[in-house]
Amino acid sequence: MKKRHEQKLIVLSIALFLLFNVPFVLVFNLEGAVLGIPTFYFSIFSIWLFSIIISGIVLNRYYE
Repeated sequence: MKKRHEQKLIVLSIALFLLFNVPFVLVFNLEGAVLGIPTFYFSIFSIWLFSIIISGIVLNRYYE
């Protein structure tokens, strides 16, 4: 894997660190539900799923 692709994964992990930080997570602590799931849990798991998809794309496409 080339250095620039490793940098993409590092940027992704830094972004996830910032997204899962307490002040940002509390933004999604709202009343209500999305598809029957509380908004807080839906946002946490959707961010987590999105990060898995992005890292999978980077690893599958650029792995040498």
